[in-house]
Amino acid sequence: MDTSQIVWAGFLASGCASLGTAAGSLGVLLIKRLSRRLQDGLLSLAAGIMLAATFFSLLLPSIEYGSGYYGSNVAGALVASTGLLAGAFLLFFIHQSVPHEHFVTGREGASKTDIARIWLFVLAITLHNFPEGLAVGVGFAGGEVANGVTLAIGIGIQNIPEGLAVSVALLSVGFSQWRAALIGIGSGLVEPLGGLIGALAISTAEAFMPWALAFSAGAMLFIISDEIIPETHQNGNQNVATFCLLVGFVLMMILDVVLG
Repeated sequence: MDTSQIVWAGFLASGCASLGTAAGSLGVLLIKRLSRRLQDGLLSLAAGIMLAATFFSLLLPSIEYGSGYYGSNVAGALVASTGLLAGAFLLFFIHQSVPHEHFVTGREGASKTDIARIWLFVLAITLHNFPEGLAVGVGFAGGEVANGVTLAIGIGIQNIPEGLAVSVALLSVGFSQWRAALIGIGSGLVEPLGGLIGALAISTAEAFMPWALAFSAGAMLFIISDEIIPETHQNGNQNVATFCLLVGFVLMMILDVVLG
């Protein structure tokens, strides 16, 4: 694939992945209330898919690219480790700097009373979706179509329960079903932007590929650990959440093997 094809592939694939958010958000039109147990299970399923994606579709290719480019397995591992930590620290910085709200644990970050509660939800959703889109775009590094497609499918699947949970949360604070669905759909539109940025970055500098792959993995791992797992273990559903996470991990692992 040439540069323009990689960019378009990353953009279109991340756009397709965002359709999962749209599908999940529209589910609020059929479900007036999502039980806490089901919501925790769905979010954990999403976390498992994301977790497997970080290893099989991001970190392993990062180490492979780094080892080949720098001529050393140790260098490849160090590049992947550094990129991973950089991605995690950036998300940590954003969480500390931008007010946002967890669905269970409440407000976190700088306090700004003039921001409405709903926009705190939207900001939180954006923090979830942008690195996912970035990961899809970066997944096409070096013209690796199968890897990028696998990531797009996996993230698209995990976006469905996430979009549904978000829209139901909006419904619970007084928004109409249609408005909650539309806001949920809108939140997923940042994914194509992330995909475009990721694809542009890796298509213009080969040396950046292993760093970008690992960076995306770090951002996703931070989201899983800081956002999703604490959320799903707050209400006595930790066993359900744990096994749903394992199922999601296995699902994404199978997708990666079959499609990769």
